[in-house]
Amino acid sequence: MSVMDFFFISLHPISISLAAILLAIYMVRPHARRLYEKRKRYHPVAGTVLNQLINFPRLHHYMTELACKYTTYRLLGFFRSEIYTSDPANVEYMLKTNFPNYGKVWFVPPQHIVRYCRDSIFTVDGESWQHQRKLSSYEFSTKVMRDFSHAVFKTNAVKLAQIIYEAVSCDQAIEIQDLFMKSSLDSIVRILLGIELDTMSGTNEEGIRFSDVFNEANEFILYRYVDFFWKIKRFLNIGSEAVLKNHIKVIDQFMYKLIKSKMDAVRKSEDRLPLKKRDFISRLLEMKETNPKYIKDMGVNFIIAGKDTVATTLSWLFYMLCKYPRIQEKIAQEVREATNLKDNSSVDELAASLTEEVLDKMQYLHAALTETLRLYPAVPVNAKVCFSDDTWPDGFSVKKGDMVAYQPYAMGRMKFLWGDDAEEFRPERWLDENDIFQPESPFKFTVFQAGPRICLGKEFAYKEMKIFSAVLLGNYIFKLSEKKTGVNYRTMINLHIDGGILVLASPRLELERS
Repeated sequence: MSVMDFFFISLHPISISLAAILLAIYMVRPHARRLYEKRKRYHPVAGTVLNQLINFPRLHHYMTELACKYTTYRLLGFFRSEIYTSDPANVEYMLKTNFPNYGKVWFVPPQHIVRYCRDSIFTVDGESWQHQRKLSSYEFSTKVMRDFSHAVFKTNAVKLAQIIYEAVSCDQAIEIQDLFMKSSLDSIVRILLGIELDTMSGTNEEGIRFSDVFNEANEFILYRYVDFFWKIKRFLNIGSEAVLKNHIKVIDQFMYKLIKSKMDAVRKSEDRLPLKKRDFISRLLEMKETNPKYIKDMGVNFIIAGKDTVATTLSWLFYMLCKYPRIQEKIAQEVREATNLKDNSSVDELAASLTEEVLDKMQYLHAALTETLRLYPAVPVNAKVCFSDDTWPDGFSVKKGDMVAYQPYAMGRMKFLWGDDAEEFRPERWLDENDIFQPESPFKFTVFQAGPRICLGKEFAYKEMKIFSAVLLGNYIFKLSEKKTGVNYRTMINLHIDGGILVLASPRLELERS
Protein backbone atom coordinates (compact mmCIF):
# COMPACT_ATOMS: atom_id res chain seq x y z
CA MET A 1 0.00 0.00 0.00
CA SER A 2 1.35 3.41 -0.99
CA VAL A 3 1.48 6.40 1.26
CA MET A 4 -1.18 8.10 -0.83
CA ASP A 5 -3.49 5.05 -0.57
CA PHE A 6 -3.09 5.11 3.20
CA PHE A 7 -3.79 8.86 3.24
CA PHE A 8 -7.01 8.48 1.26
CA ILE A 9 -8.18 5.53 3.39
CA SER A 10 -7.50 7.60 6.49
CA LEU A 11 -9.76 10.32 5.10
CA HIS A 12 -12.60 7.86 4.49
CA PRO A 13 -15.82 9.15 6.16
CA ILE A 14 -16.01 6.12 8.47
CA SER A 15 -12.45 6.65 9.65
CA ILE A 16 -13.09 10.33 10.21
CA SER A 17 -16.25 9.51 12.20
CA LEU A 18 -14.44 6.99 14.41
CA ALA A 19 -11.65 9.45 15.05
CA ALA A 20 -14.17 12.13 15.98
CA ILE A 21 -15.93 9.78 18.38
CA LEU A 22 -12.65 8.79 20.06
CA LEU A 23 -11.64 12.44 20.39
CA ALA A 24 -15.02 13.30 21.90
CA ILE A 25 -14.75 10.45 24.41
CA TYR A 26 -11.27 11.59 25.37
CA MET A 27 -12.43 15.18 25.91
CA VAL A 28 -15.72 14.32 27.67
CA ARG A 29 -14.33 11.58 29.91
CA PRO A 30 -13.06 13.84 32.75
CA HIS A 31 -16.37 15.72 32.78
CA ALA A 32 -18.31 12.44 32.81
CA ARG A 33 -16.23 11.21 35.72
CA ARG A 34 -16.96 14.38 37.69
CA LEU A 35 -20.65 14.11 36.81
CA TYR A 36 -20.66 10.47 37.94
CA GLU A 37 -19.04 11.42 41.24
CA LYS A 38 -21.69 14.09 41.74
CA ARG A 39 -24.42 11.55 41.10
CA LYS A 40 -23.06 9.13 43.70
CA ARG A 41 -25.29 8.81 46.71
CA TYR A 42 -23.90 8.55 50.21
CA HIS A 43 -25.72 7.38 53.32
CA PRO A 44 -27.51 10.06 55.33
CA VAL A 45 -25.50 11.92 57.93
CA ALA A 46 -26.90 11.17 61.40
CA GLY A 47 -24.35 13.14 63.41
CA THR A 48 -20.66 13.29 64.15
CA VAL A 49 -18.25 11.29 66.24
CA LEU A 50 -18.63 14.05 68.85
CA ASN A 51 -22.17 12.75 69.39
CA GLN A 52 -20.69 9.35 70.20
CA LEU A 53 -18.43 10.91 72.80
CA ILE A 54 -21.34 12.75 74.39
CA ASN A 55 -23.41 9.56 74.46
CA PHE A 56 -20.55 7.23 75.39
CA PRO A 57 -22.13 5.84 78.62
CA ARG A 58 -25.21 4.83 76.57
CA LEU A 59 -23.43 4.40 73.26
CA HIS A 60 -25.33 1.33 72.05
CA HIS A 61 -28.71 2.83 72.95
CA TYR A 62 -27.77 5.96 71.01
CA MET A 63 -26.67 3.99 67.95
CA THR A 64 -29.81 1.83 68.12
CA GLU A 65 -31.94 4.99 68.04
CA LEU A 66 -30.09 6.10 64.92
CA ALA A 67 -30.48 2.65 63.35
CA CYS A 68 -34.24 2.74 63.96
CA LYS A 69 -34.36 6.04 62.08
CA TYR A 70 -31.93 5.39 59.22
CA THR A 71 -31.07 1.62 59.06
CA THR A 72 -27.70 2.66 57.55
CA TYR A 73 -26.16 6.04 58.38
CA ARG A 74 -22.95 8.04 58.52
CA LEU A 75 -21.20 9.78 61.37
CA LEU A 76 -18.72 12.40 60.28
CA GLY A 77 -15.19 12.30 61.70
CA PHE A 78 -12.26 14.63 61.25
CA PHE A 79 -10.63 12.60 58.48
CA ARG A 80 -13.21 10.06 57.32
CA SER A 81 -16.82 8.95 57.56
CA GLU A 82 -17.96 6.13 59.80
CA ILE A 83 -20.79 4.10 58.29
CA TYR A 84 -23.05 1.93 60.45
CA THR A 85 -25.52 -0.53 59.02
CA SER A 86 -28.29 -2.78 60.30
CA ASP A 87 -29.25 -3.96 56.81
CA PRO A 88 -28.59 -7.72 56.35
CA ALA A 89 -28.00 -7.19 52.61
CA ASN A 90 -25.22 -4.71 53.34
CA VAL A 91 -23.79 -7.01 56.01
CA GLU A 92 -23.71 -9.95 53.61
CA TYR A 93 -22.02 -7.83 50.96
CA MET A 94 -19.36 -6.67 53.41
CA LEU A 95 -18.71 -10.04 55.08
CA LYS A 96 -19.11 -12.35 52.10
CA THR A 97 -19.86 -11.00 48.60
CA ASN A 98 -17.04 -8.45 48.50
CA PHE A 99 -15.12 -9.81 51.48
CA PRO A 100 -11.62 -8.89 50.16
CA ASN A 101 -12.52 -5.19 50.10
CA TYR A 102 -13.27 -4.97 53.82
CA GLY A 103 -10.51 -5.81 56.23
CA LYS A 104 -9.24 -5.40 59.73
CA VAL A 105 -6.74 -2.69 60.52
CA TRP A 106 -4.98 -2.80 63.86
CA PHE A 107 -5.92 0.70 64.93
CA VAL A 108 -9.68 0.15 64.53
CA PRO A 109 -10.70 0.06 68.21
CA PRO A 110 -13.88 -2.03 68.31
CA GLN A 111 -12.22 -5.22 67.18
CA HIS A 112 -10.12 -6.51 70.05
CA ILE A 113 -7.28 -5.48 72.33
CA VAL A 114 -4.98 -5.46 69.36
CA ARG A 115 -2.09 -3.10 69.76
CA TYR A 116 0.13 -5.79 71.19
CA CYS A 117 -1.14 -8.66 69.07
CA ARG A 118 -1.50 -7.11 65.66
CA ASP A 119 -0.13 -10.21 63.89
CA SER A 120 -2.76 -12.62 65.18
CA ILE A 121 -5.70 -14.24 63.43
CA PHE A 122 -8.22 -11.61 64.59
CA THR A 123 -6.25 -8.62 63.33
CA VAL A 124 -4.63 -9.63 60.05
CA ASP A 125 -5.78 -10.25 56.49
CA GLY A 126 -4.41 -12.04 53.45
CA GLU A 127 -2.01 -14.98 53.59
CA SER A 128 -1.19 -14.55 57.28
CA TRP A 129 -4.89 -14.77 58.18
CA GLN A 130 -5.44 -17.74 55.87
CA HIS A 131 -2.51 -19.63 57.44
CA GLN A 132 -3.67 -19.00 61.01
CA ARG A 133 -7.30 -19.66 60.14
CA LYS A 134 -6.44 -23.02 58.57
CA LEU A 135 -4.25 -24.00 61.51
CA SER A 136 -6.82 -22.96 64.14
CA SER A 137 -9.72 -24.52 62.23
CA TYR A 138 -7.93 -27.84 62.05
CA GLU A 139 -6.95 -27.87 65.71
CA PHE A 140 -10.38 -26.89 67.01
CA SER A 141 -12.04 -29.56 64.89
CA THR A 142 -9.93 -32.45 66.20
CA LYS A 143 -11.61 -34.99 68.45
CA VAL A 144 -8.78 -34.65 71.00
CA MET A 145 -9.48 -30.92 71.38
CA ARG A 146 -13.26 -31.37 71.47
CA ASP A 147 -13.07 -34.08 74.13
CA PHE A 148 -10.51 -32.17 76.20
CA SER A 149 -12.55 -28.95 76.16
CA HIS A 150 -15.72 -30.85 77.04
CA ALA A 151 -14.01 -32.33 80.11
CA VAL A 152 -12.61 -28.93 81.14
CA PHE A 153 -16.04 -27.27 80.92
CA LYS A 154 -17.66 -29.96 83.07
CA THR A 155 -14.90 -29.82 85.69
CA ASN A 156 -15.14 -26.04 86.02
CA ALA A 157 -18.94 -26.07 86.03
CA VAL A 158 -18.83 -28.41 89.04
CA LYS A 159 -16.31 -26.11 90.77
CA LEU A 160 -18.63 -23.16 90.21
CA ALA A 161 -21.62 -25.12 91.52
CA GLN A 162 -19.66 -25.92 94.68
CA ILE A 163 -18.80 -22.23 95.20
CA ILE A 164 -22.49 -21.41 94.87
CA TYR A 165 -23.34 -24.18 97.33
CA GLU A 166 -21.02 -22.59 99.91
CA ALA A 167 -22.70 -19.22 99.38
CA VAL A 168 -26.12 -20.84 99.77
CA SER A 169 -25.00 -22.46 103.03
CA CYS A 170 -24.01 -19.03 104.36
CA ASP A 171 -27.07 -17.30 102.91
CA GLN A 172 -24.85 -14.98 100.88
CA ALA A 173 -25.58 -13.16 97.63
CA ILE A 174 -23.39 -14.09 94.68
CA GLU A 175 -21.83 -11.72 92.17
CA ILE A 176 -22.32 -14.17 89.36
CA GLN A 177 -20.77 -12.18 86.50
CA ASP A 178 -17.45 -12.14 88.36
CA LEU A 179 -17.67 -15.92 88.84
CA PHE A 180 -18.46 -16.47 85.17
CA MET A 181 -15.47 -14.30 84.22
CA LYS A 182 -13.15 -16.34 86.40
CA SER A 183 -14.55 -19.70 85.33
CA SER A 184 -14.35 -18.84 81.63
CA LEU A 185 -10.78 -17.58 82.07
CA ASP A 186 -9.83 -20.78 83.91
CA SER A 187 -11.43 -22.83 81.13
CA ILE A 188 -9.82 -21.07 78.17
CA VAL A 189 -6.34 -21.04 79.78
CA ARG A 190 -6.66 -24.75 80.54
CA ILE A 191 -7.69 -25.52 76.96
CA LEU A 192 -5.04 -23.28 75.40
CA LEU A 193 -2.13 -24.00 77.70
CA GLY A 194 -3.08 -27.03 79.73
CA ILE A 195 -2.41 -25.00 82.90
CA GLU A 196 -4.76 -24.93 85.90
CA LEU A 197 -5.18 -21.23 86.69
CA ASP A 198 -7.97 -21.66 89.27
CA THR A 199 -8.96 -18.01 89.73
CA MET A 200 -12.36 -19.23 90.93
CA SER A 201 -10.86 -20.30 94.24
CA GLY A 202 -9.59 -16.76 94.84
CA THR A 203 -6.11 -17.97 95.76
CA ASN A 204 -4.38 -17.16 92.47
CA GLU A 205 -3.72 -13.44 92.96
CA GLU A 206 -1.67 -13.14 89.77
CA GLY A 207 -4.47 -14.68 87.72
CA ILE A 208 -7.09 -12.43 89.32
CA ARG A 209 -4.96 -9.34 88.60
CA PHE A 210 -4.58 -10.50 85.01
CA SER A 211 -8.37 -10.81 84.70
CA ASP A 212 -9.00 -7.36 86.23
CA VAL A 213 -6.36 -5.69 84.06
CA PHE A 214 -7.76 -7.46 81.01
CA ASN A 215 -11.22 -6.00 81.66
CA GLU A 216 -9.89 -2.47 82.19
CA ALA A 217 -7.77 -2.66 79.02
CA ASN A 218 -10.92 -3.68 77.18
CA GLU A 219 -12.65 -0.47 78.29
CA PHE A 220 -9.68 1.79 77.47
CA ILE A 221 -9.39 0.32 73.98
CA LEU A 222 -13.04 1.06 73.20
CA TYR A 223 -12.65 4.60 74.57
CA ARG A 224 -10.14 5.22 71.76
CA TYR A 225 -13.16 4.95 69.52
CA VAL A 226 -14.39 8.37 70.67
CA ASP A 227 -11.18 9.88 72.08
CA PHE A 228 -9.72 12.08 69.35
CA PHE A 229 -6.50 12.60 71.29
CA TRP A 230 -5.59 9.01 72.15
CA LYS A 231 -2.58 8.99 69.82
CA ILE A 232 -1.25 12.17 71.43
CA LYS A 233 -1.82 10.67 74.89
CA ARG A 234 0.00 7.53 73.81
CA PHE A 235 2.93 9.56 72.45
CA LEU A 236 3.14 11.60 75.67
CA ASN A 237 2.37 8.52 77.81
CA ILE A 238 -0.32 10.28 79.81
CA GLY A 239 -3.88 9.63 80.98
CA SER A 240 -5.73 6.53 79.87
CA GLU A 241 -2.97 5.60 77.40
CA ALA A 242 -0.37 5.50 80.17
CA VAL A 243 -2.61 3.19 82.20
CA LEU A 244 -3.26 1.05 79.12
CA LYS A 245 0.48 0.75 78.47
CA ASN A 246 1.03 -0.56 82.00
CA HIS A 247 -1.89 -2.96 81.62
CA ILE A 248 -0.38 -4.31 78.42
CA LYS A 249 2.89 -4.98 80.26
CA VAL A 250 1.02 -6.93 82.95
CA ILE A 251 -0.83 -8.99 80.33
CA ASP A 252 2.35 -9.66 78.34
CA GLN A 253 4.33 -10.70 81.41
CA PHE A 254 1.54 -13.00 82.54
CA MET A 255 1.21 -14.65 79.13
CA TYR A 256 4.95 -15.06 78.53
CA LYS A 257 5.31 -16.64 81.97
CA LEU A 258 2.56 -19.17 81.19
CA ILE A 259 4.03 -19.92 77.76
CA LYS A 260 7.54 -20.44 79.18
CA SER A 261 6.09 -22.75 81.81
CA LYS A 262 4.28 -24.73 79.12
CA MET A 263 7.35 -24.92 76.84
CA ASP A 264 9.47 -26.14 79.76
CA ALA A 265 6.85 -28.74 80.67
CA VAL A 266 6.68 -30.00 77.08
CA ARG A 267 10.46 -30.37 76.89
CA LYS A 268 10.49 -32.34 80.13
CA SER A 269 7.70 -34.69 79.14
CA GLU A 270 8.56 -35.82 75.63
CA ASP A 271 7.73 -39.37 76.62
CA ARG A 272 4.16 -38.50 77.66
CA LEU A 273 2.81 -37.84 74.18
CA PRO A 274 -0.94 -38.28 74.82
CA LEU A 275 -0.91 -35.67 77.58
CA LYS A 276 1.21 -33.31 75.55
CA LYS A 277 -1.22 -33.31 72.65
CA ARG A 278 -4.36 -32.24 74.48
CA ASP A 279 -4.04 -28.46 74.83
CA PHE A 280 -3.81 -26.04 71.91
CA ILE A 281 -0.35 -24.56 72.60
CA SER A 282 1.24 -27.98 73.09
CA ARG A 283 -0.04 -28.95 69.68
CA LEU A 284 1.40 -25.75 68.19
CA LEU A 285 4.76 -26.51 69.78
CA GLU A 286 4.61 -30.00 68.34
CA MET A 287 4.26 -28.45 64.89
CA LYS A 288 7.40 -26.39 65.57
CA GLU A 289 5.52 -23.13 66.15
CA THR A 290 8.01 -21.99 68.80
CA ASN A 291 7.99 -18.19 68.44
CA PRO A 292 6.87 -16.96 71.90
CA LYS A 293 5.39 -13.73 70.52
CA TYR A 294 3.37 -15.59 67.88
CA ILE A 295 2.07 -17.98 70.54
CA LYS A 296 1.36 -15.10 72.90
CA ASP A 297 -0.57 -13.16 70.28
CA MET A 298 -2.72 -16.17 69.42
CA GLY A 299 -3.19 -17.00 73.09
CA VAL A 300 -4.27 -13.48 74.05
CA ASN A 301 -6.71 -13.24 71.18
CA PHE A 302 -8.25 -16.63 71.94
CA ILE A 303 -8.62 -15.57 75.57
CA ILE A 304 -10.35 -12.39 74.37
CA ALA A 305 -12.59 -14.44 72.12
CA GLY A 306 -13.34 -17.14 74.69
CA LYS A 307 -13.40 -15.38 78.05
CA ASP A 308 -15.58 -12.28 78.04
CA THR A 309 -17.90 -13.44 75.28
CA VAL A 310 -19.02 -16.54 77.18
CA ALA A 311 -19.01 -14.88 80.60
CA THR A 312 -21.08 -11.86 79.54
CA THR A 313 -23.61 -14.02 77.69
CA LEU A 314 -24.09 -16.27 80.72
CA SER A 315 -24.43 -13.19 82.94
CA TRP A 316 -27.15 -11.67 80.75
CA LEU A 317 -28.86 -15.07 80.49
CA PHE A 318 -29.08 -15.46 84.26
CA TYR A 319 -30.28 -11.88 84.60
CA MET A 320 -33.09 -12.59 82.14
CA LEU A 321 -33.92 -15.90 83.84
CA CYS A 322 -34.25 -14.06 87.14
CA LYS A 323 -36.67 -11.66 85.46
CA TYR A 324 -38.61 -14.52 83.86
CA PRO A 325 -38.88 -17.40 86.38
CA ARG A 326 -41.19 -19.30 84.01
CA ILE A 327 -38.39 -19.56 81.44
CA GLN A 328 -35.89 -20.53 84.13
CA GLU A 329 -38.14 -23.35 85.29
CA LYS A 330 -38.71 -24.53 81.73
CA ILE A 331 -34.94 -24.85 81.18
CA ALA A 332 -34.51 -26.70 84.48
CA GLN A 333 -37.27 -29.11 83.48
CA GLU A 334 -35.59 -29.70 80.12
CA VAL A 335 -32.26 -30.45 81.88
CA ARG A 336 -33.96 -33.01 84.14
CA GLU A 337 -35.68 -34.69 81.20
CA ALA A 338 -32.60 -34.71 78.97
CA THR A 339 -30.28 -36.16 81.64
CA ASN A 340 -32.90 -38.61 82.95
CA LEU A 341 -31.33 -38.52 86.42
CA LYS A 342 -32.99 -39.14 89.75
CA ASP A 343 -33.90 -36.19 91.94
CA ASN A 344 -31.21 -37.08 94.45
CA SER A 345 -28.38 -37.17 91.89
CA SER A 346 -25.23 -35.30 92.83
CA VAL A 347 -23.71 -32.32 91.02
CA ASP A 348 -20.95 -34.60 89.76
CA GLU A 349 -23.47 -37.10 88.40
CA LEU A 350 -25.37 -34.35 86.61
CA ALA A 351 -22.16 -33.00 85.02
CA ALA A 352 -21.00 -36.50 84.04
CA SER A 353 -24.29 -37.11 82.24
CA LEU A 354 -23.83 -34.10 79.93
CA THR A 355 -22.66 -35.91 76.83
CA GLU A 356 -22.84 -34.40 73.34
CA GLU A 357 -26.07 -36.31 72.74
CA VAL A 358 -27.67 -35.06 75.96
CA LEU A 359 -26.68 -31.45 75.23
CA ASP A 360 -28.20 -31.73 71.76
CA LYS A 361 -31.54 -32.58 73.37
CA MET A 362 -31.59 -29.21 75.18
CA GLN A 363 -33.20 -27.27 72.34
CA TYR A 364 -34.97 -24.76 74.59
CA LEU A 365 -31.76 -23.95 76.46
CA HIS A 366 -30.03 -23.44 73.11
CA ALA A 367 -32.86 -21.11 72.08
CA ALA A 368 -32.63 -19.16 75.36
CA LEU A 369 -28.89 -18.66 74.91
CA THR A 370 -29.41 -17.52 71.32
CA GLU A 371 -32.18 -15.14 72.34
CA THR A 372 -29.81 -13.70 74.97
CA LEU A 373 -27.18 -13.17 72.30
CA ARG A 374 -29.74 -11.49 70.05
CA LEU A 375 -30.56 -8.86 72.65
CA TYR A 376 -27.19 -8.72 74.43
CA PRO A 377 -24.51 -9.65 71.88
CA ALA A 378 -21.08 -10.18 73.39
CA VAL A 379 -19.57 -7.80 70.79
CA PRO A 380 -22.23 -5.11 70.21
CA VAL A 381 -20.56 -3.45 67.20
CA ASN A 382 -18.01 -4.82 64.75
CA ALA A 383 -16.01 -2.57 62.45
CA LYS A 384 -13.88 -2.88 59.34
CA VAL A 385 -12.17 -0.55 56.87
CA CYS A 386 -13.10 -0.12 53.21
CA PHE A 387 -10.03 -0.66 51.01
CA SER A 388 -11.42 0.86 47.78
CA ASP A 389 -14.46 2.86 46.65
CA ASP A 390 -17.54 0.69 46.51
CA THR A 391 -21.32 0.69 46.17
CA TRP A 392 -23.48 -1.33 48.54
CA PRO A 393 -26.65 -3.30 47.71
CA ASP A 394 -28.79 -0.43 49.05
CA GLY A 395 -27.43 1.78 46.24
CA PHE A 396 -25.32 4.02 48.44
CA SER A 397 -21.57 4.43 48.03
CA VAL A 398 -18.70 4.14 50.46
CA LYS A 399 -15.25 5.61 50.03
CA LYS A 400 -11.81 4.14 50.37
CA GLY A 401 -10.67 4.57 53.97
CA ASP A 402 -14.17 4.81 55.43
CA MET A 403 -14.76 2.83 58.57
CA VAL A 404 -17.75 0.54 58.05
CA ALA A 405 -19.51 -1.35 60.81
CA TYR A 406 -22.45 -3.62 61.41
CA GLN A 407 -24.27 -3.49 64.74
CA PRO A 408 -25.40 -6.75 66.37
CA TYR A 409 -26.84 -4.84 69.36
CA ALA A 410 -28.97 -2.55 67.21
CA MET A 411 -29.89 -5.29 64.73
CA GLY A 412 -31.28 -7.44 67.55
CA ARG A 413 -33.78 -4.69 68.30
CA MET A 414 -34.96 -3.90 64.76
CA LYS A 415 -38.67 -4.56 64.32
CA PHE A 416 -38.28 -4.93 60.56
CA LEU A 417 -36.01 -7.92 61.27
CA TRP A 418 -37.65 -9.56 64.29
CA GLY A 419 -41.22 -8.28 64.42
CA ASP A 420 -43.06 -5.97 66.76
CA ASP A 421 -41.88 -7.97 69.79
CA ALA A 422 -38.21 -7.46 68.85
CA GLU A 423 -37.31 -6.07 72.28
CA GLU A 424 -38.98 -8.91 74.19
CA PHE A 425 -37.03 -11.87 75.56
CA ARG A 426 -38.79 -14.80 73.92
CA PRO A 427 -36.76 -17.99 73.32
CA GLU A 428 -39.73 -19.55 71.52
CA ARG A 429 -39.04 -17.41 68.46
CA TRP A 430 -36.13 -19.77 67.68
CA LEU A 431 -38.19 -23.00 67.81
CA ASP A 432 -40.39 -24.59 65.15
CA GLU A 433 -43.73 -26.30 65.72
CA ASN A 434 -41.85 -29.40 66.96
CA ASP A 435 -39.78 -27.36 69.44
CA ILE A 436 -36.64 -27.87 67.35
CA PHE A 437 -34.16 -24.99 67.17
CA GLN A 438 -34.19 -23.14 63.85
CA PRO A 439 -31.19 -20.92 63.09
CA GLU A 440 -31.47 -17.58 61.32
CA SER A 441 -29.28 -16.17 58.56
CA PRO A 442 -25.87 -15.15 60.00
CA PHE A 443 -26.30 -11.85 58.15
CA LYS A 444 -29.39 -11.14 60.24
CA PHE A 445 -28.14 -12.72 63.47
CA THR A 446 -24.57 -11.40 63.26
CA VAL A 447 -23.25 -12.34 66.69
CA PHE A 448 -20.77 -14.90 65.34
CA GLN A 449 -19.88 -12.89 62.22
CA ALA A 450 -20.44 -14.59 58.85
CA GLY A 451 -18.72 -15.47 55.61
CA PRO A 452 -15.03 -16.46 55.58
CA ARG A 453 -14.44 -14.99 59.05
CA ILE A 454 -17.34 -16.73 60.78
CA CYS A 455 -16.38 -17.53 64.37
CA LEU A 456 -14.34 -20.73 64.71
CA GLY A 457 -15.31 -21.08 68.36
CA LYS A 458 -19.08 -20.87 67.92
CA GLU A 459 -19.77 -24.51 68.78
CA PHE A 460 -17.22 -24.41 71.64
CA ALA A 461 -18.99 -21.36 73.08
CA TYR A 462 -22.43 -22.96 72.90
CA LYS A 463 -21.10 -26.15 74.47
CA GLU A 464 -19.48 -24.26 77.37
CA MET A 465 -22.56 -22.12 77.99
CA LYS A 466 -24.93 -25.09 77.85
CA ILE A 467 -22.81 -27.15 80.25
CA PHE A 468 -22.54 -24.33 82.81
CA SER A 469 -26.23 -23.46 82.48
CA ALA A 470 -27.35 -27.08 82.80
CA VAL A 471 -25.21 -27.77 85.89
CA LEU A 472 -26.30 -24.57 87.68
CA LEU A 473 -29.97 -24.52 86.69
CA GLY A 474 -30.31 -28.23 87.28
CA ASN A 475 -29.30 -27.67 90.89
CA TYR A 476 -30.36 -24.15 91.92
CA ILE A 477 -33.11 -21.60 91.59
CA PHE A 478 -31.78 -18.08 91.03
CA LYS A 479 -33.34 -14.72 91.74
CA LEU A 480 -32.04 -11.16 91.91
CA SER A 481 -30.85 -10.20 95.37
CA GLU A 482 -32.24 -6.70 94.99
CA LYS A 483 -35.44 -5.73 93.29
CA LYS A 484 -34.39 -3.66 90.29
CA THR A 485 -36.25 -2.52 87.22
CA GLY A 486 -33.18 -3.28 85.16
CA VAL A 487 -29.42 -3.21 84.86
CA ASN A 488 -27.16 -1.32 82.50
CA TYR A 489 -24.23 -2.34 80.34
CA ARG A 490 -20.77 -0.93 80.71
CA THR A 491 -19.52 0.57 77.45
CA MET A 492 -16.64 -1.72 76.57
CA ILE A 493 -15.62 -3.88 73.63
CA ASN A 494 -17.70 -6.66 75.19
CA LEU A 495 -21.11 -6.08 76.71
CA HIS A 496 -20.43 -6.40 80.44
CA ILE A 497 -23.17 -5.78 82.99
CA ASP A 498 -22.15 -2.56 84.72
CA GLY A 499 -21.28 -3.33 88.34
CA GLY A 500 -22.01 -7.03 87.93
CA ILE A 501 -25.18 -8.78 89.02
CA LEU A 502 -25.96 -9.99 92.54
CA VAL A 503 -28.14 -13.10 92.74
CA LEU A 504 -29.45 -15.35 95.47
CA ALA A 505 -29.46 -19.09 94.92
CA SER A 506 -31.50 -21.76 96.62
CA PRO A 507 -31.40 -25.55 96.13
CA ARG A 508 -33.81 -26.66 93.45
CA LEU A 509 -34.06 -30.07 95.14
CA GLU A 510 -32.56 -31.51 98.27
CA LEU A 511 -29.71 -33.17 96.45
CA GLU A 512 -27.02 -35.35 97.90
CA ARG A 513 -24.00 -33.31 96.88
CA SER A 514 -20.65 -34.90 96.33
